[in-house]
Amino acid sequence: MRDDGADEIPRAPKTMTIIRAGSAIASGPAGVASGPFWAETLIASAGDGDPTVVRATFEPGAITHWHSHPLGQVLYVLTGVGRVQRAGGPVEEIRSGDCVWFAPGERHWHGASPDSLFGYVSIQAVHEGTAVHWMEPVAMG
Repeated sequence: MRDDGADEIPRAPKTMTIIRAGSAIASGPAGVASGPFWAETLIASAGDGDPTVVRATFEPGAITHWHSHPLGQVLYVLTGVGRVQRAGGPVEEIRSGDCVWFAPGERHWHGASPDSLFGYVSIQAVHEGTAVHWMEPVAMG
């Protein structure tokens, strides 16, 4: 158990595991987005090749910094309207029910449209101890 009484976040569980909604919500880490967001780690990797699964919600207009994932990322939109862009590509709008695949090492960002919350589940595997490489803020304009 954690100090707050919530169950520990499972590290790549070996059997069926239920993670109750809201049991691990935290403010997103500083320095990785342009505005407020909340992240809930549903499954934390226990090592290389294991998945990390996160549910996140971004305030309207908040977007991540540029980043990449060594083994790629699946982003499944739960609610709202979001935006995604890969380096060199156009900004694309995504909505509830859409699924996005970012290839391994593909530089990209994602976040909420200016007038909508944006909620998603992301799945990314760990490689050499990390699931994400954070980069600089996105220069919109």
